[in-house]
Amino acid sequence: MAQNQTTKTISVDNYGIKNAKVNYQLSSEALHNETLKLNQGIEANNGALAVNTGEFTGRSPMDRFIVKDDVTKDEVWWGDINIPFSSEKFDALYDKVTDYLSEKEIYVRDSYACADVDYRLNIRVVNEHPWTNMFAHNMFLRPTETELEGFDPEWIIVNAPGFMADPALDGTRQHNFAILNFSRKIALIGGTGYTGEIKKGIFSALNFILPVQKNTLPMHCSANVGDNGETAIFFGLSGTGKTTLSADPKRKLIGDDEHGWTADNKVFNFEGGCYAKVINLSAENEPDIYNAIKPGAILENVVMDENGEVDFTDISITQNTRVSYPIYHIDNIKVPSIGENPKNIFFLTADAFGVLPPISKLTPGQAAYHFISGYTAKVAGTEAGVTEPMPSFSACFGAPFMPLHPTRYAEMLSKKMKDSGVNVWLVNTGWTGGPYGVGSRMKLKYTRAMITAAMDGSLDAANSGNYHTHSVFGLAQPRTCPNVPTEVLSPRATWKNDEGYYETAHKLAASFKKNFKQFEDYANEEILAGGPPTL
Repeated sequence: MAQNQTTKTISVDNYGIKNAKVNYQLSSEALHNETLKLNQGIEANNGALAVNTGEFTGRSPMDRFIVKDDVTKDEVWWGDINIPFSSEKFDALYDKVTDYLSEKEIYVRDSYACADVDYRLNIRVVNEHPWTNMFAHNMFLRPTETELEGFDPEWIIVNAPGFMADPALDGTRQHNFAILNFSRKIALIGGTGYTGEIKKGIFSALNFILPVQKNTLPMHCSANVGDNGETAIFFGLSGTGKTTLSADPKRKLIGDDEHGWTADNKVFNFEGGCYAKVINLSAENEPDIYNAIKPGAILENVVMDENGEVDFTDISITQNTRVSYPIYHIDNIKVPSIGENPKNIFFLTADAFGVLPPISKLTPGQAAYHFISGYTAKVAGTEAGVTEPMPSFSACFGAPFMPLHPTRYAEMLSKKMKDSGVNVWLVNTGWTGGPYGVGSRMKLKYTRAMITAAMDGSLDAANSGNYHTHSVFGLAQPRTCPNVPTEVLSPRATWKNDEGYYETAHKLAASFKKNFKQFEDYANEEILAGGPPTL
């Protein structure tokens, strides 16, 4: 399924890049070898390419901008997440970047986003480095030779990690930047080698284009489909198990991070690959991801010994160690990456306070409330200054990539839930038996068993449709679940300290309410009633 190198050549003069040596549509193997030749990466003993992304090992949210013009000014939810940038400053900065790339050897790739042909977005990626072009090969969908012949790019990504902006002149905050221009249909990225900016730029663009122009809900989620044709959707922030739980050997993977849900009830993958965290990765716990790390994959910011053996527990460079690989590195995938008949949605949260039930069933109002909230928790050591668990909220489980107001997406989700009769579940993949530092992480085998029981109906059957109502959060939690010890299902019981449990639960409920105040004026009564009923 890998794409071969093409003999076609193209010019980039019309983009303002003059006299460049263009390496067009190189194969993954060629880009791998070019990276080694330029001493920009090394080969691990599993055959994967390992690179260091330099100064930035993650996204830089405060350096993400959207050009404010006639297309965006009345649609975008402007603020700390969507920071405005002037058209004039963009044009001047774009000219500087293309002048910087002129005369250089560059790497150009044609690809597309959205597996459903009715929503397909053609993309041309211009990269300064071969390994970032290889990342684009892995993460976007790959046209056939025939499709390349008449390829007409709608958007272009210009990616120049070595170009450093001058904030005083260029209007940026610092030397790095990622800017979307919806009028010119350009994603301009500079000053950072972190490859995630490339994929998230297009995801952010689609989060504007699809709701506004296509009546389609974009989702930061993974998705898979069972033999019965029923699709399951998994929302979750980084570290909650979204990629791991969707890679189920008994179900076909549609995609692991970004999808659209159409008006005619289809779910399609935006991407052609996976970009998974590899911190503490093991063959035992995450065999699909582990086995996908082979020639064609790119490891980012991992530590290896002199024999090329990766130490996935070593976080001396960053906790955000990553791997990108084309989706065909996973054996059990849906081809094409489209599912129908969504029946179950799972909101994944790693609750480091250890107070949320391991699984609970949500009403439509609760589903909208928790979707807008997008809760997980940071644990000690993940960021400077974090010494104890901290609640973390990211609207729609992907606020940094959502140009519109979160309630726009939540209202679309609520309507789709009601129209399709989908079940929505809140799943705590975090701590049990106490908070982080006291309790332990929920066992993956129990979480998988709960999700399986929710999807096959045995969870409802085991509880005769009657669930216990959580006294603090108002959530419907089961008393029993096939293949899960009964004591695991009650977070209060696992603590063996009622006073400490309720004190912590009320504290977290108060954090939910405080966070939601920013959305209260936009939310209807049903959504407002979906929050914690008491303090």
